Amino acid sequence: MFYPRTIHHGLEENIRHFPVVVLTGPRQTGKSTEVWKLKEKGFQYVSLDNLDERSLALNDPKFFLTLHPAPIVIDEIQYAPILMEAIEEQVNQRRLEQGDANGMFVLTGSQSFQLMKGITQSLAGRACIMEMTCLSARELQMESDIPFLPGVHCFSRSQEKSVSDLYQSIVRGFFPELHRNPQLTATSFYDSYIRTYIERDVSDLIQPSNKLLFKNFMEYLASITSSQLNYAVISRAIGIDSKTVQAWISILETNGIIYLLQPYSEEKLTKRIVKSPKIYFCDTGLAAHLAKIYSPDHLAISSLAGAYMENYVINEIRKSYLNCCEPLSMYYYRDNNQNEIDLVLVSNRTLYRIEIKKGVSFNHRHVSGFRQLDHSELSLGPGAILCNTPKPYAIERDILVLPCSCI
Repeated sequence: MFYPRTIHHGLEENIRHFPVVVLTGPRQTGKSTEVWKLKEKGFQYVSLDNLDERSLALNDPKFFLTLHPAPIVIDEIQYAPILMEAIEEQVNQRRLEQGDANGMFVLTGSQSFQLMKGITQSLAGRACIMEMTCLSARELQMESDIPFLPGVHCFSRSQEKSVSDLYQSIVRGFFPELHRNPQLTATSFYDSYIRTYIERDVSDLIQPSNKLLFKNFMEYLASITSSQLNYAVISRAIGIDSKTVQAWISILETNGIIYLLQPYSEEKLTKRIVKSPKIYFCDTGLAAHLAKIYSPDHLAISSLAGAYMENYVINEIRKSYLNCCEPLSMYYYRDNNQNEIDLVLVSNRTLYRIEIKKGVSFNHRHVSGFRQLDHSELSLGPGAILCNTPKPYAIERDILVLPCSCI
């Protein structure tokens, strides 16, 4: 089964407004499937997974583009970043001759240092970069995503979903292939995914002797997802120095395996807030596999249940913005007095405070941390607790308790 992807609308829109559109994201998120559809719009399609095409692109990029003229989709562009310079030259030439070069190139690639460096150096001002994620919960229901903000409008979007179903989703994850092929076990998929990732995407960035250590590093991070990063603690746990920890974190972040949620700050708060980011995995199924959690029932009763539910909620909110190509301003709040807010969303100079919890029944005591931002320089929107309640309700007019299904 193929699921309609919300991001496709933004892809077609950006093609009309930019000479180059770059669709990035982790492996296996469905980038090739989306750009293949552009053949119906008159685009050629060529993949650099094809060794002959890759060789030509590397050895003679100008001739490669002569054989494959625009408009063209070039899939897996990270295998030949040298093409960026030839693409820049063609875009500049088209602009000089016709004044408009929009819609010439669509490039895809798993995020990598080489790819992003090439875009920054050669295509600055010419390219729109879009990030594609795994399927969202909405897309799995054949619905389009809507950027999430808490409010009474969420009441009508909530759906009944049991706690068991939630943890089943968390453990299986959201890679499209796992849902197109229900017979494929998550264990088989993620074993192959991790092996391919380390061999193909990481092998040039770490010493060959460190591959096993790097896998251990990923497994450790999966056990602390939704936590503040402490480089010294990770260094001691894995047996590597802090500089290596930071370098490996950067590799995982650039390749779309993890992302870092920064602390919220305003000028009058800077002396009190903590400064370390929190770490989240871009797919909960991958994290669960790395943490050796294979059963939803096991996760539901484990000490990691709350952390993985938080990771799930943060992911779904993040997807709702990325898939709609909307600006995303997400943070968390924590100060030196241990006051904490799981998620702070900022939209149109309005601040929304969100807690993420496993339970169903809550009162004012559970949102006491919200008060730390009562005097924000921004306007305050409704606050919310996202949780496992079967039905939404209000603690007061501006504090709502919402099921995760309303995202």
